[in-house]
Amino acid sequence: MDATAPYVTEQPVLTATGSVVGVFTGILHTAGWIITHWHVPAVAALGIWAVGEWAVRRWARKASAERMALELVPSRHFDPGLEEIFRRGVQLARASTSMPWWAPRRTKTVQIRLRADGSSPLRYRIEGPAGGERLLSITPFGPAVTVKKARRLVDKPREHVVRAEFILRGKPTAPLREVPLDPDPLQPLIDAVSDLRADLGDLAEIRLDIQRAPKWVLRARRLQLMSDARRRERREAQRAAGWVRQDATGIEDSFTWQMQQLVSGKQGGGGRRLVMPPVPRRVDPAEALGKLVDDDHLVRVQLLVMCASNTEGRAQARLAQLQAALDVFGGGSRWAMRGWHVGPWRFGADRWPSRRGFERRWELGHCQPPRPNWVRLEEVTGLLKPPTVHCRLPLLASDLPTFTFNNPELLLQGIYHAPDGTPRLVASYAKETLFEVAVGKAGGGKTERALAQAIGWAHAGGGLLFVDPHRDSWPRAVPFLAHNALMQRIALIDLNANGPSPHVSSWNPLGMHQGQTAHEVVEATADAFASALGWDDASAPRALTILTAALALLVAVNAAACQARRPEDQATVFHVRALLTDPAFRTIALAKVKGLLDEETRSWWQTVFPTLPADSYAVVLNPIARLASNPVTRAFLGQPAGVYNIRAAMDSKMIVWVCPGGNGPTDRLVTALLARDLLRAVRSRRDTPEAQRVAFRTYFDELITLTGAAPETIASMFEDFRKYKVQVHGMTQLLARLPIPVRLSLVQNASTLASTAGSQAAIAPITAEWGDRPGPDIVAALDRFEHYMSLTVRGRRLGPVRITGPHLDDVFAEYARPRQAGELERAARAAARATPLDELTAPAADELNRVSTFLTQHTPTTPPATRLQSKGYR
Repeated sequence: MDATAPYVTEQPVLTATGSVVGVFTGILHTAGWIITHWHVPAVAALGIWAVGEWAVRRWARKASAERMALELVPSRHFDPGLEEIFRRGVQLARASTSMPWWAPRRTKTVQIRLRADGSSPLRYRIEGPAGGERLLSITPFGPAVTVKKARRLVDKPREHVVRAEFILRGKPTAPLREVPLDPDPLQPLIDAVSDLRADLGDLAEIRLDIQRAPKWVLRARRLQLMSDARRRERREAQRAAGWVRQDATGIEDSFTWQMQQLVSGKQGGGGRRLVMPPVPRRVDPAEALGKLVDDDHLVRVQLLVMCASNTEGRAQARLAQLQAALDVFGGGSRWAMRGWHVGPWRFGADRWPSRRGFERRWELGHCQPPRPNWVRLEEVTGLLKPPTVHCRLPLLASDLPTFTFNNPELLLQGIYHAPDGTPRLVASYAKETLFEVAVGKAGGGKTERALAQAIGWAHAGGGLLFVDPHRDSWPRAVPFLAHNALMQRIALIDLNANGPSPHVSSWNPLGMHQGQTAHEVVEATADAFASALGWDDASAPRALTILTAALALLVAVNAAACQARRPEDQATVFHVRALLTDPAFRTIALAKVKGLLDEETRSWWQTVFPTLPADSYAVVLNPIARLASNPVTRAFLGQPAGVYNIRAAMDSKMIVWVCPGGNGPTDRLVTALLARDLLRAVRSRRDTPEAQRVAFRTYFDELITLTGAAPETIASMFEDFRKYKVQVHGMTQLLARLPIPVRLSLVQNASTLASTAGSQAAIAPITAEWGDRPGPDIVAALDRFEHYMSLTVRGRRLGPVRITGPHLDDVFAEYARPRQAGELERAARAAARATPLDELTAPAADELNRVSTFLTQHTPTTPPATRLQSKGYR
């Protein structure tokens, strides 16, 4: 037994030992084989990875085909709060997961595209899974943002393209800087693309992908950060312990320490000092994880940028501008361009091996963010909404067209200076510029801008009427209108009687030789007197009745003269006095126009007029006597067959300058007659189909003077003229001095509202229409010829923007013909058939005899009055 016992007891031990050795030997052989044939497992692993990546990319491409795009267009007053923007971010994060279960993680993203290509300052698009369209179509911004389905964008190839991917640098757990909403956080990005030029092929686009990461990815990131934090604490503790030991050794070896030991008698027997090394402190998760400590509203982001141009160097410069704009968001962490620099070369998204992956993500909308790119929604609030009211948007050619000379579709507005200082002549569309209002102090540039606009319109073939009571605009405009092509279309009606031998044109407000309708002529003239004299049915009912009846009878006399082909025997407004005070003239007039006068008017003359006392005529005759006492107005209004015909001027695209004179009672009455006749002529265009009506522009300088004579008439112009393709441009120093009906109509219907410098009180009504952006203090400090204005372009209001008013000597320098100014002056007076004042005074005084002779010789006829063919300036 003793001999066999060892064998029996040791056998299991040897078997176990041999098994362990065999396993160890097998591992060594396997490791040696792998080392020897390393390429086999490497190829196998690579193959498995390649197949897996191919399958993932195929599924990802299939999932990317089911994406949608929305474009967000903010209103002018879009001003969201932080809560609204945060809710939008939550929507975006939720919508990123609206994909089929089989879709790869890289496709589960929502992309914000900020794009500038010349069509707008910055287009704001959202692209994401088709399943998230319903969620993203209704925004927390409400009606302040219009959401519309967008089409796929296709870019033309550019010659020079640069790409960049941005990664968060700095402390990985630190947040980006909290950027306030005022000014808009998008302002630096918009400023970076403000000088983009579409004609050079410039393009800039920023894409921000938002993705909700899996929980295990976040946990892995937290474990890594905690491990890094503990490792740092241990290193710091070891470093601190080393410094403590070094300090203790240094103290024991010092002369002071040795002297202390010698004095105390402990030398050689006390041993060395006991040194307690510092213990690593406990790592606080909140401090170590920072913004990653909580799961709520934590997303991964991918920031890609692409700039392109057909001009070398512009794309690189644009990328540098955008990189500088993103620095605004830098705080504890910042956006930095991914890659590295080697001398003058940068290896990043533009070079192998990153370029291919960048282009794939760019084209398919895949999100594969770098590991550090974790942000909370609060950090990117500035990118989660379109530009707000606090954003200053540049004006591109697509927003406000560039003015081109001799183009009838454009109306010159001024000079816009781009953010880089480049000037550009800008214009509005003529068909959309229906009414313009310009306010500002004297000499601020209102009239100069209106003249530039009118001259540009004239050279483009358009017709216009420029009414200037002070006549300052005419000599200023003459050198730039003195072209042979324009001379035959220009007429000057000047009632200022300047010079030793003044020339005056003629107009008969009651004339029927130009095809007017009788009742319209009577109404226009009576309303002009009532407007200038302040008559109404409450204050002067008898005066209105007497004047209307007298005008009706005189118009009937003129209709008879025109039917008899004797327009030179027509009555004028000065015959009202003879009609009221001369029984013989009144009797013969009533008898000879019996068939042309309506029964009610004839009955009034026969039954009511004889009962009126003689002193009731004075209120009617006094203003007419004042007109007759002025030789200029007597000559202008006292001709039977006047030349002035504003309706014919409209239809033949004439350029008419009217200078009615000063601001006295007589001048106001003449102005009222002209204004009311203009209103009548424009309304008479109803007899012409809308498609055949010729566009015509009227410019009213010194509205305070003009509206003092005809407030209701001017107000009606701003309300009615657009229906007949007649546009009105008004200029005034003070809105407050205008009558209330005129002021309300001006502001309500203005397509263009402009203001130069002036007192804050005078400018405040205009800036109030803009929401005090800019305020009166800013507008009041403008330099001369500088304007703030709002315009209507493509049906939407644009501005207010700062525009420099055009100066004729600069903008129209090539059109100046000062040597032909005298020739134009003569041609303009000839077109208006201006005659020396002395030659017109005598015929006007003898007109009563001619009318009486005609009525005596005329045989009354009964056919109704007919419209005669309209005659224009010859």
